[in-house]
Amino acid sequence: MSSEVTRRSFMKRGGAATVGLVTSLSASGVIGANDRIRVGFIGIANRGGQLIEAALPNKDMEIVALCDVDKRYIDRWKQKLGGDVATYGDFRRVIERDDIDAVFIATPDHWHAIQSVSACDAGKDVFVEKPLSITIVEGRRMVEAARRNNRVVQVGTHRRSSTMLPQLAKLIQDGGIGKVTVAQCYRISNMYPDGIGIAPDSDPPEGLDWDMWLGPRPWRPFNKNIHPYKFRWWKEYSSQVGNWGVHYFDLIRWLLGEEAPAAVTALGGKFAVNDARDIPDTMEAIFEFASGRLMLFGQYEASGNRALRSGEIELRGTLGTVYAASGSYEIIPERAGQFGDPKPLCERTTVSSKDGDLTAKHIRNFLDCVKSREKPNADVEDGHRSTTFSHLANIALETKSRIEWDPARERITNNEVANQLLHYEYRGPWKLG
Repeated sequence: MSSEVTRRSFMKRGGAATVGLVTSLSASGVIGANDRIRVGFIGIANRGGQLIEAALPNKDMEIVALCDVDKRYIDRWKQKLGGDVATYGDFRRVIERDDIDAVFIATPDHWHAIQSVSACDAGKDVFVEKPLSITIVEGRRMVEAARRNNRVVQVGTHRRSSTMLPQLAKLIQDGGIGKVTVAQCYRISNMYPDGIGIAPDSDPPEGLDWDMWLGPRPWRPFNKNIHPYKFRWWKEYSSQVGNWGVHYFDLIRWLLGEEAPAAVTALGGKFAVNDARDIPDTMEAIFEFASGRLMLFGQYEASGNRALRSGEIELRGTLGTVYAASGSYEIIPERAGQFGDPKPLCERTTVSSKDGDLTAKHIRNFLDCVKSREKPNADVEDGHRSTTFSHLANIALETKSRIEWDPARERITNNEVANQLLHYEYRGPWKLG
């Protein structure tokens, strides 16, 4: 069938029974402006549930499948959505369906790559939550899968769908606050003294497929301080520099026009919180750019007072300092210091966004791109580059070293032991494509 025939016109002509033809339409990305995009959600607990809520108002989208390894969430969302939505415990059953155009992936980080690559290879467009991957090699393979299959892949760094922040990026890159030499961002939460807690290993709760939850990671007994959600404090499955840091890294490198660091170092440890975690409660990472600037990330989970004047990130320029968040920013003028004239060096500015819910806007952008085949606001390449910062910080901490990074080859040039942490061997039967 020619590419001009949309699914809508095909349905009107009575061809809905021809599954193979529906497959070719989905794989080719031919969806008319008035067609409904049929989607499946894979991972529907915390963030996945938020994505469902944000997606529901889009009348040109139809949720036809839900997938989770924990039946409790399946039952909860099945009851809320009702209708004929299909439910699965194995993501492969969603991806193999010929009548699904796109999938939303909000599973734990160690699952993102396998599921995204599989979906792209099956002709599905993908909305995948941040951080993009659990390793740098996975991230590059996800980019390659999107490109070779001509798929739209949107990463859940939703600040990219702001209408305010591109204006700030232009202002900064045009020299509005001078040369930025230092950027700072933080993950702060006082979890002292007990943090996520300590609990013995146990049998998994009824309805949880624990083996599937672990997936490519090594087998270990179930522990309630891993699932649900607390996997964020276990390095096998996530990290806080990945969970929170990637939002800020993505925003900073976007505003500054940076791609990758030249060198990374990190220090930290479990200094005060008595819990089951195996990631730090206190950590500092420093990224150096070849352009001549530093980015600092602090993970403070043993103290909760603010580290910044306001906002989520700080950009310190020679003429002014920017404090920015997803919904607003302010510029504080610099004044010349020693030996200089202490007059303001730029204008004081405060700007607030009228964007509303950026997650909803990010989903809308994804759906529009599924139809138009344009590149989404948070394309997979950008998601990969931003997530790489998180992985390099964790690698520097793990190896207790200053690592030098070649962004073209995506290799560490001064530490072969550190290069061994760019990926890991999957537990069978799982493979990456």
